[in-house]
Amino acid sequence: MSIQIIPVTGLPIIKEGHDLAELTIKSLEEQGLTPREKDVYVFSHVIASRVEGKQVDLDKVKPSLKAQEYAQITGKDPRLLQVILDESRGVRRIGPGVIITETKHGFVCANAGVDKSNVPGETIVSPLPDAPDLTSKRIRERFKELAGVNVGVIICDTHGRAHRNGEINVTVGASGFEVIRDRRGEFDLFGYELKIKRTTVSDELASAAELVIGQSDEGVPAALIRGYDIIFSETGCAQDIVRSRQKDLFL
Repeated sequence: MSIQIIPVTGLPIIKEGHDLAELTIKSLEEQGLTPREKDVYVFSHVIASRVEGKQVDLDKVKPSLKAQEYAQITGKDPRLLQVILDESRGVRRIGPGVIITETKHGFVCANAGVDKSNVPGETIVSPLPDAPDLTSKRIRERFKELAGVNVGVIICDTHGRAHRNGEINVTVGASGFEVIRDRRGEFDLFGYELKIKRTTVSDELASAAELVIGQSDEGVPAALIRGYDIIFSETGCAQDIVRSRQKDLFL
């Protein structure tokens, strides 16, 4: 299997109301490419949120007493802490420079996924989309409408991981394919039956895409992954990845 990870270059600064599928197809045409069946398109959550107008001006935020209290502990802007709390359903850990929350979607991550990087405006921050799986579905359906092909779509964000330094891209929204490949019941080279092997395909694709998307001044907020044999699904989504509290040993 040969897999290509292709940066989608030439996209404009994304604004509210823009059509990500249409702009992506146009950019690909300028690169000499056209959408194909089983392509996977990976978009940073910042541009997905921007399209939906999901941005917050900190100058318009009035921090609560709790946000001010957390600001004293973390050293972060209390207005930013208020946005983080608004996007969360619980605080997991807090300390100097760090706040780990459980987002409204169930993701456990720093700052509830609220991003300042690659967001225009000194006081503007970008939370995650309200319903990133639905966002992904809409983009996927638009690809089908415009290009006549079935594709997979991932909305990604950079998250840290328990017990490991650094961050990787992960899935916060997905549509069109099975995000987890269940390999239980298959056999290895020596005939051993796999008992627990479930590969989170969408996270691996999201992490691969970050190699060309980047997080600094690359100016590439989207990537095309071509050649991976996704399994189409109308129900596959990022919520399939969220581990239940009952099984979460890191609580």
